[in-house]
This record gives sequence, structure tokens and C-alpha cells, in this order.
Amino acid sequence: MSRTGKLPIIIPAGIEVVLKDGAVVVKGKGGTLSRPVHPAVTIDVTASAVSVSPKHQSRLSRALWGTYAAHIRNMVAGVATPFVKKLQIEGIGYRAEIAGKNIKLMLGFSHPVVVAIPSNITVAIEKNVISVSGADKDAVGQFAASVRDLKKPEPYKGKGIRYEGEVVREKQGKKAAAASA
Repeated sequence: MSRTGKLPIIIPAGIEVVLKDGAVVVKGKGGTLSRPVHPAVTIDVTASAVSVSPKHQSRLSRALWGTYAAHIRNMVAGVATPFVKKLQIEGIGYRAEIAGKNIKLMLGFSHPVVVAIPSNITVAIEKNVISVSGADKDAVGQFAASVRDLKKPEPYKGKGIRYEGEVVREKQGKKAAAASA
């Protein structure tokens, strides 16, 4: 039994949830999100809540039950208030700037790295902090992860791109070998 699937998803005021052409559409002040519905789950929409249930008692239906409940819960939350991920850039000479619909990153390579910003995501840069925000939790997390993968924090000096609040365990490095000859 899915713990998250059993709970009804409360729809706040100002948000509209509709089942349309085999997809769940959530509209609100933050935008419109849509996700196709797998035939193994049943979604019931009332005026104040959404409930998800498995269509059969198969392993796939039970697995997708909680997954779809979590997806719809994230869609409702994201349309109400956008999800935000913050990335910190650490290292001498490492910096980022917005150039039109792209982020231009100087990460210690011989060339700047240019990353295109998806249309459903907003990016803001202040000093060495990149703020990625948007209504779609999956898209925000995926974009933040792809930017972080360009230069992961290295374990010796801690230089690179990390999530805000992420702790990077630094290694000690080589010790000077004592002259024991």
C-alpha cells in the first residue's frame, strides 16, 4: 500500500486541475503543467481534491500509484509557488553570467561553457550564486543537476559548482615525504 497514494491531494484556491485527453493539466498563477497518465492508475478529480488509485492489483499499478500521487502533488505545489534550487560557484576565476537565453560559465577551462536555459525555467545570478526556479520540479532539478555536472566540486580544494548547503568532504592530500635515506 502506498502511503502517499492513499492521501488525497488538496487543491488550493486559484488552482485548477483537469483530466484532458489522457493527461492531468494543472493551471495556476505560476503557469500550466501537464503530465500524461499511465493506464495502470486511475485519477479522480473533485472540486477540492484529487485522488489517485491503482486500476489493478498488479505490481506496476501499485508502483505507479504513489509515483503519480507525488507528481500531481508537486505540480499543484509548483503552480502555487515556484521551486528554487541554488548553486554556488567556488574557485578563483570561476564565474557565471547570463547572455540572452544562455548561461556563460567560466570554470577554469580554456573556453567559456555556454548552457541554454529551457523556456520553462528562470535563472538569476548574484555574485557566485545561480538561482534556478520554475513551476516544474523535475525540470528545475534536472537543469540544476546538469549545470552542476559541468564542474563538480573536487575533493582537494573544494573548487567547482555545488548545491547551496551541500557539504563537500575534503581530502587531506599528499604529505611531504620525509627524507629517510
